[in-house]
Amino acid sequence: MKEITREVYLKWYEDMLFWRKFEDKLAALYIQQKIRGFLHLYNGQEAVLAGALHAMDLSKDKMITAYRNHVQPIGMGVDPKAVMAELLGKVTGTSKGMGGSMHIFSKEKGFYGGHGIVGAQIPVGAGIAFADQYFGRDGVTLTYFGDGAARQGSLHEAFNMAMLWKLPVVFIVENNGYAMGTSVERTANHTDVWKLGLGYEMPCGPVDGMNPVKVAEAMHEAIERARRGDGPTFLEMKTYRYRGHSMSDAQLYRSKEEVDEYRKIDPITQVLDVIKDQKYATDAEVEAIDERVKNLVEECATFAEESDFPDIQQMYDVVYEQRDYPFIPHKL
Repeated sequence: MKEITREVYLKWYEDMLFWRKFEDKLAALYIQQKIRGFLHLYNGQEAVLAGALHAMDLSKDKMITAYRNHVQPIGMGVDPKAVMAELLGKVTGTSKGMGGSMHIFSKEKGFYGGHGIVGAQIPVGAGIAFADQYFGRDGVTLTYFGDGAARQGSLHEAFNMAMLWKLPVVFIVENNGYAMGTSVERTANHTDVWKLGLGYEMPCGPVDGMNPVKVAEAMHEAIERARRGDGPTFLEMKTYRYRGHSMSDAQLYRSKEEVDEYRKIDPITQVLDVIKDQKYATDAEVEAIDERVKNLVEECATFAEESDFPDIQQMYDVVYEQRDYPFIPHKL
């Protein structure tokens, strides 16, 4: 595995802090009704992404996830200004303002969504991995889903095929405990979601999803297994979200005291503690990072708000494809 150095810790801190503040800004814009529809925020789960990115080869590996999908493409290299513009429905967005919060997408950076249908991305992720295997591209696909989506039947179909064909895919359930608002304890007779892999003899296990080091170690092993042709792995990232399922979630299923307990192991705080303990940065250097993050978030918001909404003609342009030859209907 790539060494976890001072530079890695500083990058983790700046990246995770930016992702957190970026989403806090989205929440504020949503309250101002500048973002419409649903909005699902990632606050608390940042270590899952930070650790995975450390283990990935971004030149060929890919990622796909559900609708809690704003910061993943940023981590993969997508311009955060374009991500925020997409959330505001602007033409400068990643999908020209036509996808919105749930459908951030960038083929160029290997990020394949952003999916609003619960669990739909699981077989799609296996399919992307199959394409890489078929064309000999040596890429690995990270397929993310939540603990609620783990109850979908499509998961079992995807697991079966992935093991049968030894697909280069890593399945990751981000178990934040509550799905939409129902605890894991109420959805199955066991709380260890990773054990679903045992029925397929798939390598599987739990991971501390609040610690980027633990995530990086587990992801490195799984990615390398997939890359050398030994097939998929199923990892359960035990994590926690500090905000509700979406902005409309009243969070009646959990107490403030519970959330406060999990804030004691905030992944950003854990990384910052290491930076301070190891004297990787001075207080002034940390403050400079904080200031850069603050300024970049405001740049993204300004860019998004000042961008234009798409022209109505665009709705037709993205639905119909213009061809250079006449359409000839099939003759029965």
